[in-house]
Amino acid sequence: MSTEADRAPALPVRPLPASAFFPPPPPSLPPLPPMPPRDAGRRSGARTLSAAVCLVLGLGLIGGAVAGSWLADGGAGTAAERAFARGGTLWRTTPVDDLFPPVLRADAAGPGGAERAWTRIGVAPDSGCEEAFDPLLEKALAPAGCTRLLRATYTDTTSTAVTTVGLLVTATGSQGMRDLRRRFADERLDERTDLMPRPYAPRGTVAERFGDAQRASWAVSVLTDAPAVVYAVTGFADGRTGTPPQAAPLATRPGATTAPAQAGLGHEAAALAGRVENGFRQTLRQTTGQEGSR
Repeated sequence: MSTEADRAPALPVRPLPASAFFPPPPPSLPPLPPMPPRDAGRRSGARTLSAAVCLVLGLGLIGGAVAGSWLADGGAGTAAERAFARGGTLWRTTPVDDLFPPVLRADAAGPGGAERAWTRIGVAPDSGCEEAFDPLLEKALAPAGCTRLLRATYTDTTSTAVTTVGLLVTATGSQGMRDLRRRFADERLDERTDLMPRPYAPRGTVAERFGDAQRASWAVSVLTDAPAVVYAVTGFADGRTGTPPQAAPLATRPGATTAPAQAGLGHEAAALAGRVENGFRQTLRQTTGQEGSR
């Protein structure tokens, strides 16, 4: 990594005259002893000058090392802390196609390791978090706060399944995100059917009938290296109701026989949430690396 300390040219060292270190004696002192032989004086002066040069160089190296270390750290905490802070503002400058690509693909993402591909059919305007989650999920997420909510909806290649993927940018610190993730894990909040995200149904698309009653599977991922929660919620595109919803971690287990599991909707939710989460992390790493190399 290049820093200002790396690029600064070395300053020439100008040795100071011996008189700068040893002032002449006052007139009241007795006469000086006889001058030593010329060769001995030359050696003594050389030793004095060498000591002065070493002192100046040593101080310069110490100062340069301190300055270089401060510049390398950016003067603002560790690299992980800077990346976490950057994650809270990344949505402001990142194109929507980087956060929610028009087309997403994943190998071995479907039941039995089938390949999957999805096409984006709508992007919601960035907003707050009002009415984006079931009431209990909203309450569970409340301690982390809500800075911004970003959402997009995808459909599979057959247009039979539709999935809304969301990126919730929280307003808490790294400890708050760790606490939130721990609670989700300890209480298994991502498996409760009364804590589900709500879909975004863009009009004029195959997802326009995708409402709360059509939700069949979902996935929620709480990040700890960035202030963000990534989720996905999936349903049938034909608007059918009456399918008992099942969380993606359960619907993707080997041998699962529920309707969401057999239709692959758990795989849809898990894979799309994972793809968007990985893309967000990759963009964050690239952005943080570019800023650090300046």
